[in-house]
Amino acid sequence: MTQTRRSFLKTTLAASTAMALPIPAFAQDGVLNVALIVPSPAADVGWSHTLELGTKALEAEYGDKIKVTLLENIAEGPDGDRIMNKTVADGNTFLILGSFGYMNGGLKLAKARPEVSILHASGYQVAPNFSPFGARYYQGTYLMGMAAASLSKSKKLGCVGAFAIPELITSINAFTLGAQSVDPAMEVSVVWVNSWFDPASEQEAAKALLAQGCDVVFSNAQDTPSVVAVCEEAGAYVFNLNSSMKTYAPKKYLGVVGTDWAPYFKASVAAHLAGTFAGASAWLGMADNCVFVADWNPDIAPEMAAKIEAVHATLLDGSFSPFTGPLTNQDGAEAVAAGVTLGDDMILSMDWHVKGVTTPLPK
Repeated sequence: MTQTRRSFLKTTLAASTAMALPIPAFAQDGVLNVALIVPSPAADVGWSHTLELGTKALEAEYGDKIKVTLLENIAEGPDGDRIMNKTVADGNTFLILGSFGYMNGGLKLAKARPEVSILHASGYQVAPNFSPFGARYYQGTYLMGMAAASLSKSKKLGCVGAFAIPELITSINAFTLGAQSVDPAMEVSVVWVNSWFDPASEQEAAKALLAQGCDVVFSNAQDTPSVVAVCEEAGAYVFNLNSSMKTYAPKKYLGVVGTDWAPYFKASVAAHLAGTFAGASAWLGMADNCVFVADWNPDIAPEMAAKIEAVHATLLDGSFSPFTGPLTNQDGAEAVAAGVTLGDDMILSMDWHVKGVTTPLPK
């Protein structure tokens, strides 16, 4: 079983909605029991932290009518399967599974227990009571690319990536395209660490990019502030996904491409309580109040900030997509023809880099 938590939604989006089932929502004591299971520590930053913030919003909404159990550092595979089954045996009827690697066990559980509703991070399987969810990070990373190009002196940008999966590849490609919209000479180098949580490897990757002359670095799906802290110390601009890490880089923090899962979690719990929960793939972006950009560095010139805001508006209203041709791949071949905009299925399965990303994808 793969250990990646957020990948390969692929082409199931178009056929993603299943029939709703009536669900007995509350336990006998009138409390909805919710379990959040995540593969890393839900500390003060990172992916697991943002999921926990989403459940905090549920607690604020429902008060003593909801009880959330957080289970951290749960390995994908047999351990994860055993623990998610135990949470249901303990009376939890709403589960949030925060890793791609929980998919198979979670789907099996959903089929066995139709009274339980399950949200699953970034998978592609759907059942009547099983919904995968993910974020359109690429919308925010395009804007970060614009800011990065405006501040870069070397014209070399870097990225520390967790895994070479479509979700992260699209984020890098959009970052590159955003930078090239400001300066076509911009290049992006990538170091893959093949982990969601490996501070030592993340630090070494960031140092390697800085040694190559990269003066703006993208921390792409790291659950620690390791990359951010290294760049701050070296005097290089840096940004990351999911939650703000500004406290770790007070001078050189470029900003955050954040995620707010509260609206989606609230809507899903409301449907569960109403007995109308229906399994569906949710790929959420700026228009869904899920993806946002914040903590912009004051070093960004006012003229560039205005340009970024103008593009932001087009991303919000859907009139612009970073993946509209003409686009060229790393080999110099046409990847997207002029005037063509990639559909969600093609973006969700992206396995190629745009021209300007200098690092080949791992085989």
